[in-house]
Amino acid sequence: MTLRSVSRPGTAVTSEGARDITRSLPEEVPVALVFDGSTQAVMMATPSDVADFALGFALSEEIVTDLAQVADFETVEHDRGIEARLWLRGGASAQLLERQRRSMGPTGCGLCGIDSLDAALRPLPRLPLGPVRLTRAEVASATEALRAHQPLHDQTRAVHAAGFLLPGNGIVLAREDVGRHNALDKLIGAMARGGVDASKGAIVLTSRVSVDMVQKAVLAKCPILIAVSAPTELAMRTADEARLTVAAFARAGGFDLYSAPERITDGASDVA
Repeated sequence: MTLRSVSRPGTAVTSEGARDITRSLPEEVPVALVFDGSTQAVMMATPSDVADFALGFALSEEIVTDLAQVADFETVEHDRGIEARLWLRGGASAQLLERQRRSMGPTGCGLCGIDSLDAALRPLPRLPLGPVRLTRAEVASATEALRAHQPLHDQTRAVHAAGFLLPGNGIVLAREDVGRHNALDKLIGAMARGGVDASKGAIVLTSRVSVDMVQKAVLAKCPILIAVSAPTELAMRTADEARLTVAAFARAGGFDLYSAPERITDGASDVA
């Protein structure tokens, strides 16, 4: 079984001198996402929650629209990486033949292998404006709440996380990975597998907000995206069109609210 982290000896050098140390470093391996025998993408990822990753990728990239379209799944470990093999049912399998997406995605790359501008900037559905509401306090504390669900980060200080915040309940699910896009795909896959309704809460990220992160959140039908860092302007234009609420720079008890502010309230959160 591939380890998520590996201890490595080294030397810490400071103004006071040098000393021997041992650090836990996060492992990353090539994960081939194989659909009906054809490799659609090879992403560098943390070798944990691979099923969540593969199924979340399939959903967020619109290879499938429902897990019922996946007929079978298996992971196969090789000396140099992991294959996540999915077999699709008839309709989804036929659609796959029309969109051959192959990529070698380095860590942090979310649109690798997209071979047309139309595919990169795909149209998104518009999210309904109700009824999910979060309080300002819940948004302001969201990224700090996510910290309690990041054991691999605590061990290595080198991975991202994505969590799901349920109004009135805090972070109820989280996933980690060396890649921020991978962490979000893992979360989406875990939610789908666990029957967690993304439309009832908010996705919380330890990263910036790029357009592909907005696309993944909207396609998961999640109405609110909270991030510790900044959004891009393209991400915000896309969020505006999809009516996705984006709260960025959520840290130190505050946040910047850029789009669909109606979902953030001064009073009690909507826990219905």
